[in-house]
Amino acid sequence: MPGKVLVVDDSKFQVQMLKMALEEKGFQVFAALDTAQAGMFALHHMPQAIVLDINMPGGSGIDVLKRLKRSTKTHAIPVIVVSGNEDPDIKNVALQLGAKQFLTKPVDAEKLCITITELVTPAMPVQS
Repeated sequence: MPGKVLVVDDSKFQVQMLKMALEEKGFQVFAALDTAQAGMFALHHMPQAIVLDINMPGGSGIDVLKRLKRSTKTHAIPVIVVSGNEDPDIKNVALQLGAKQFLTKPVDAEKLCITITELVTPAMPVQS
């Protein structure tokens, strides 16, 4: 059973597109439209994964990522960063801070669903 996913993006269109694609795959989706909501929603809903935009008004997704990874309650939640910014420095910073994946907008919804599924599905033990 897929789990809960928090989508953080200031674009209502992007949120709706991702929400539809993820819900189609069975995920329960919550949306935050700014950086302030992102932290509150992560703590309140404890999602199995977070899809996080980098460029948002009122703060950066990088700041949200730092807060999530510093918190004992949210540090283990896998974060997939999405951004229209293709700057390799931004990508490197996000990955160094603990993002599990960095996807460039426009996001391929199918690839995102596969990535989330892989991150939230426990690995099968290897038989020897």
